[in-house]
Amino acid sequence: MGVSPDTMRRWADAGKVGTTTDGAGHRSVEGTELARLATELAGEQDRGRGAGQSTRNHVGGIVTRVKKDEVAALVELQAGPYRLVSLITREAADELGLEPGMMANAVVKATDVSIEVTLPR
Repeated sequence: MGVSPDTMRRWADAGKVGTTTDGAGHRSVEGTELARLATELAGEQDRGRGAGQSTRNHVGGIVTRVKKDEVAALVELQAGPYRLVSLITREAADELGLEPGMMANAVVKATDVSIEVTLPR
């Protein structure tokens, strides 16, 4: 999620993210709950888009899978209840540093889905 454990604890205590507790009292967050929170956080961000970009359909989520071969990479992104899949070059996936668990945006235009990394502020 790109935040500290303390931030996650505060969000859990405030009810912003749901947790489960194991027998030892340790809290954890389910993947679907992380995907929901990631989508909510992405919606809160000021994307600063408009004048410099023609693409308008940005969907924030969590990268759940990156499968690379020598030329291409298949990237799966969970955005709330939606799973988006993009086929990009391996070089692009390497340059973006894509790996499961990181937040990213799917950029949808016509029949293509591109992946961009959400940079920390």
